[in-house]
Amino acid sequence: MHVFSCHRNESDVTSSGPIGLEWMALAQLLTNHALLSDKLTFSELFSPNSGILGSCEQDDIMSKGTVILAYSGGLDTSCILVWLKEQGYDVIAYMANIGQDEDFEAAKTKAEKLGAKKVFVEDLRAEFVEDFILPAVQANAVYEDRYLLGTSLARPCIARRQIEIAQREGAQYVSHGATGKGNDQIRFELAFYALYPDVKIIAPWRIPEFYNRFRGRTDLMEYAQKHGIPVPVTPRAPWSMDANLMHISYESGILENPKNHAPADLYLMTKNPEDSPSTPDVLELEFKNGVPVKVVSVTQGIFKDNPLDIYLFLNMIGGKHGVGRIDIVENRFIGMKSRGIYETPGGTILLNAHLDIETFTMDKEVRRIKQGLGIKFSELVYNGFWYSPEFDFVRHCIAKSQENIEGKVQLSVFKGQVYILGRESPKSLYNEELVSMDVQGDYDPCDASGFIRINAVRLKEHQRLQGLSKTKQ
Repeated sequence: MHVFSCHRNESDVTSSGPIGLEWMALAQLLTNHALLSDKLTFSELFSPNSGILGSCEQDDIMSKGTVILAYSGGLDTSCILVWLKEQGYDVIAYMANIGQDEDFEAAKTKAEKLGAKKVFVEDLRAEFVEDFILPAVQANAVYEDRYLLGTSLARPCIARRQIEIAQREGAQYVSHGATGKGNDQIRFELAFYALYPDVKIIAPWRIPEFYNRFRGRTDLMEYAQKHGIPVPVTPRAPWSMDANLMHISYESGILENPKNHAPADLYLMTKNPEDSPSTPDVLELEFKNGVPVKVVSVTQGIFKDNPLDIYLFLNMIGGKHGVGRIDIVENRFIGMKSRGIYETPGGTILLNAHLDIETFTMDKEVRRIKQGLGIKFSELVYNGFWYSPEFDFVRHCIAKSQENIEGKVQLSVFKGQVYILGRESPKSLYNEELVSMDVQGDYDPCDASGFIRINAVRLKEHQRLQGLSKTKQ
């Protein structure tokens, strides 16, 4: 890197050769100024008014370091990119393609025009499905009984590649546009520190100089216009949205009042079930080790056997029939409740199918333990602890539980619902002869009498104690 790359006003000196030549040019400038005045001090010579450095590129001699910015192409992160440059940082923009509807080429061009030294657009769709969504399928991961964790699962995927780029580029800093009230700041930053312990994080929405300057969208728009940042030309929806191939989430704005109904035009991933087709789609999902390996559309006579293709196909079928809509109030890790609306069509189909094949093939007591692990898995993902030792332990236990989860589930998708039709497995624990009401088999009904009496001992003792309490009263 050159020590100086100066062009004093019009063109007193331009140096782009070896460092030695640049020093010679600087020495000549100093000599010329010394001839003009013998009273200038060293600091005066190098002051902006002296003209010696002229319009030297400050990023070559004044840079605070390189920062990798998680960039979306939207108004917020575009303003953050320019603001970081104002603060003296070299900015590398990083965009993660996790299946959102985005013009990545246009966003890349925009970042370059705004002064990003480099722009990385990374296609993470396949690894998002294979490394993050499928482990959640194995876990039957659902936060607080309803939320399928679409945003929560995406954050460690995005953060992992951001840190890989930071280490490859020798960057000391990473930055993001998450707000100071939400979960995403925690999810991103815990991942950053876990993967790159020495990294420094710039979170503009937690820096007083930034959030006091940009108190709302109007301030951001004014800043954008002043700095030549293209501003949105379409009206902004009165809510915020986060999209990836697993789901779309909606919150804030008019949705902050939990009593307000979601507008009919809010949903982008799923049809209104009332307007969905009047004939169902019948599917067969095949599982091995608890993950889907093939989906067959019985209705259409086609199949998919690649993880990403399977998920996208299930999204299409689920979206067509309005599957996977929820409207909930959830507990953020940071301590407040928030209202969120979610669409997760493919994930909802997979959850129903996996629950069915798991119950069919897993031992009762193992599954009871595994259910508890699934709740813990969900909480750790939601709270941002994907790269923690406790999550590694929970995930490995769940993976162990999935070794015999193998077979096929037939289901129908229709008018917002998923209906299980049947299942089969070479590792089924279901014994048709044993359970049949028409065949006695090796089961002796008399054994049930002793089983019932043994279990009744505890209940009788409880009732005796209740009776003693009432007598004393």
